[in-house]
Amino acid sequence: MTYRVVLATANPDKARELRAVLATAGLDLELVPRPGEVAEVEETGATLLDNARLKAKALGAATGMPTLADDTGLEVDALDGAPGVRSARYAGDNATYEDNVVRLLRDLAVRPDRPRTARFVTVVVLSSPDGSEVIAQGQVEGVIADAPRGGNGFGYDPVFVPEGGGRTFAEMAPGEKDAISHRGRALRDLAARLRESGWPTNEER
Repeated sequence: MTYRVVLATANPDKARELRAVLATAGLDLELVPRPGEVAEVEETGATLLDNARLKAKALGAATGMPTLADDTGLEVDALDGAPGVRSARYAGDNATYEDNVVRLLRDLAVRPDRPRTARFVTVVVLSSPDGSEVIAQGQVEGVIADAPRGGNGFGYDPVFVPEGGGRTFAEMAPGEKDAISHRGRALRDLAARLRESGWPTNEER
């Protein structure tokens, strides 16, 4: 039997990445789009896990189905870990991707002697109607570029250069980014945990 799981995210860019990575995970599941009539969940948590759990629980309550939610933060050492849990709202509650990048580079520009090292962290939560949940996390280290580069990806991808390479995430093809990204690592960790718990795979159909 194919398991149906609702995607909690209202962000179409995140949804595309979630689908792309999980399509290669070998799990026998169908990802159901977030119902349009369900209101967005206010992310009031103090941590990424808090926010992912809030979204998973809210969508689960609204649909009565297992729900997959994630939250991601960019932690910049020169900014003492900011923007962190407020990454999507760094330049304001209605900030665009570009607004957030502009603020990030501006804040770093007044700290020229501080390191530009940073990391992306993603926490994913798969919540079931019975109250059980599976949690996984992925992280990738890198540095913040001096200016945006590349036309792929979204969010802070144009200024994040992962460790060991000279290109930003936005300069990579989607599959190349997914292979090393924080979200890709979190989802592969989730898939491994689900397989260990007996979740059916495609080979078991």
